[in-house]
Amino acid sequence: MKSYRISEIIYWIISVLSIYQTFAQWSINRQKAYIFLGFSLLSVFMALFRRHFRKKFENRRPPES
Repeated sequence: MKSYRISEIIYWIISVLSIYQTFAQWSINRQKAYIFLGFSLLSVFMALFRRHFRKKFENRRPPES
């Protein structure tokens, strides 16, 4: 279960770094900026997708006691 949370955090980190690179490359190389923007949108989607399935999996499992 911990690996799902770690991969979710990694996707958020990739998104933040890609957004930073988008702003850094915007005036220098617009094509590269669009690629980083695409990476950031993809990583946000993947993080939310992972979170959805992690929550779904947590709700399906019986509570440990």
